[in-house]
Amino acid sequence: MAKAIKKKRKVLRYSLILTGLLLIAASALFIQYIIEGLPSLEELENPRPQLASNVYSSDGVLIGQFFKENRIEISIKDVPPHVIQALIATEDRKFYEHWGVDLERFVKAMIKNIFLGRREGASTITQQLAKNLYDLKIQNETLFDTGIRKIREWITAVQIEKNYTKDEILEMYLNVQWFGHGAYGIGMASKVYFDKSVQELTVPESAVLVAILKSWVYYDPYNRYERALQRRNLVMKNMVETGYLSEEEYDKYKLMPIKLSYEKIKNGIRSTIAPHFLEHIRRQMEKIAAKYGYDLYRDGLNIYTSLDSRMQEIANKAVELHLNDFQKQFDRSWKWSEYKGDLNELIDKAIRNRIEYKTAQDAEARKEVYNRFKYDREFVDSVKKAATRIEVGFVVLDVKTGEIKAMVGGRNQRFLYGLNHVTQIKRQPGSAFKPIVYSVAIDNGLYPAYPILNQPFDYNGWSPQNFDLSTGGFTTLRTGLAHSINIVAARLIIEDYAPLWKIGLFAEKMGIKSKLDLYPSIALGTSLVSPLEMTSAFATLANRGIYNEPISILKIEDKDGILVDKFTSEAREAIPEETAYLVTDMMRTAVDEGTGVSIRYRFNFQRPAAGKTGTTQDFADAWFIGFTPQLAAGVWVGFDDQQVSFTGDYGQGARAALPVWALFMHDVYQQLDLPLEDFQMPANGNIVTVNYCRESIFELGNPKLYSRDCRNGIYTDISNVRDIPDTYDAMRDNYVKLPTKYAIKDTAETQDSVSIFR
Repeated sequence: MAKAIKKKRKVLRYSLILTGLLLIAASALFIQYIIEGLPSLEELENPRPQLASNVYSSDGVLIGQFFKENRIEISIKDVPPHVIQALIATEDRKFYEHWGVDLERFVKAMIKNIFLGRREGASTITQQLAKNLYDLKIQNETLFDTGIRKIREWITAVQIEKNYTKDEILEMYLNVQWFGHGAYGIGMASKVYFDKSVQELTVPESAVLVAILKSWVYYDPYNRYERALQRRNLVMKNMVETGYLSEEEYDKYKLMPIKLSYEKIKNGIRSTIAPHFLEHIRRQMEKIAAKYGYDLYRDGLNIYTSLDSRMQEIANKAVELHLNDFQKQFDRSWKWSEYKGDLNELIDKAIRNRIEYKTAQDAEARKEVYNRFKYDREFVDSVKKAATRIEVGFVVLDVKTGEIKAMVGGRNQRFLYGLNHVTQIKRQPGSAFKPIVYSVAIDNGLYPAYPILNQPFDYNGWSPQNFDLSTGGFTTLRTGLAHSINIVAARLIIEDYAPLWKIGLFAEKMGIKSKLDLYPSIALGTSLVSPLEMTSAFATLANRGIYNEPISILKIEDKDGILVDKFTSEAREAIPEETAYLVTDMMRTAVDEGTGVSIRYRFNFQRPAAGKTGTTQDFADAWFIGFTPQLAAGVWVGFDDQQVSFTGDYGQGARAALPVWALFMHDVYQQLDLPLEDFQMPANGNIVTVNYCRESIFELGNPKLYSRDCRNGIYTDISNVRDIPDTYDAMRDNYVKLPTKYAIKDTAETQDSVSIFR
């Protein structure tokens, strides 16, 4: 018996030891589990709130942000005392007394929660900071998860109190808290709700923001105004109870309405005047992120760009002003009844791209979805509207630096990630490509007065026609470019004045990065390019043949203002200065009396300017690209779906695209008071004025310098010295170097011109 009892005691002892060991092991594992969820020592010493990266224009305007948590970091020194008083009075009255955890408040809260069934929080400001700064709360928490989180909050709060002063804790808290509507931190919340800085907040406004901390959904002043008002007044009552506010002040403030910044919330907190430019910046920043080791969405970078906010506003206005009316004109002329086949294709494509169609379980379900949308009038109308929406790509470059000064990438200025019609589309440029062809011809020894026969030809089955089907005798290169005569441009290629290989070379040097299809039809702009490429090429002409890589980011700083990197455009000589000047001068004629003449008489823009219209087959795409000595700007107008096109002459470049350019340039020069500049002739003296024998050009097609034997008078134009048809020395008296700008002396020859709307 004694032996059995002894054995039982031994078993019991071992059981107790084993149980103790298991409890110790379980406790160790539990403690380890808690510790693993705590922030590291590095994280405690260097907390890293997620800060929005700010994008600024060249004139210092905040034009956009990139963020995961939309935040503006503020210093505790900038926070008015009543903000802190409202916070402490409502969230943690013993903040300056406790060491991170308020045990007395915790016990009272537990009693109310358990025995009285009243839900009451007991977290201190430091605990709330720990939870939000280190993401301690998980989604769909169980009761066990909540208990574990609370323990971690307590431990972390104590560590925070050890490492930071009370003011530092308040500063971090105010910078990381979530205030709803995309606003992290009180700096952004002030902007979102009141369109103010923190320093400007009044007592009632501060109380609103503190009220939101309890629940931004339940006390959202935009959607639940009465609840927000009651909670705001409760916060101010708390301030009275804690001695921060007098009864008289409370009685005055509680009657005040909450005045919200409705415009801000309507337009969205990522409001910007240049959303497509911002997307252009984002793409560039993400490409170089690895080089600098930053996170664009969390590190609070300051990105300084080339954009001029004043020019951008003018560009937005010019696009809206022209295209709103132009859209109505198109809508009146477009009849879907004439394009039933195209409409059926568009509807079919739109339905098959619907998520409901793609996720249907089987063929029968897909058929049901298909038929439902096909006969849904509202859906069909939306497809029609989207397909016939006129789109635009408009970009402005600084001629001398390559800096992008304005960019309108589409009609929808509120849709940040929409298709950028400046950088992300490629379309045929039509006649807008001709200046590149003419540049090659001029570089190969031709000159503005050189005669080309304006007669049809057949080149291996290719026989282009002029826009108005007109033909004529000899006409000059100047007239051919100014009036966009297709046959003249085409003959430059087939007669080998502008070899295809050299057109490709010049285009690349001048800024065309797209691979070109080098066929004779390129004379009429049949190869695909982007609006930014074309504008860059024209800027090269304006910049005396020097190409500047388009640039949009000027410098990047970190959140503390320390320089990360600076950027400048890469410049190179693309074409000779003399060639650039001669082609520019011919393009001035296009603006002064050719296809772009409405710039002068309709839009009354009288500054020195050069440009070229472009219209593609069946009026699918309309272009105008032009420049002044300071700014180059390109406009493309057309449709995303290329089954849709303009239905008549109103879809030409001079009518569909040119007005945007003209409206912009007129207002920019008027409003910004830019200095008057003219295109500068090369200083080397190689460009001279030449007097030709008129009949030698227009009758014989064999230019000769003027002499007494000429029957029909003088034709005056400019040329490169090397390209004068007779010897320079023998005929020195027949031409004079131009002291200033060139003006055609004889404009009577108009019989070879074509429609000015091309």
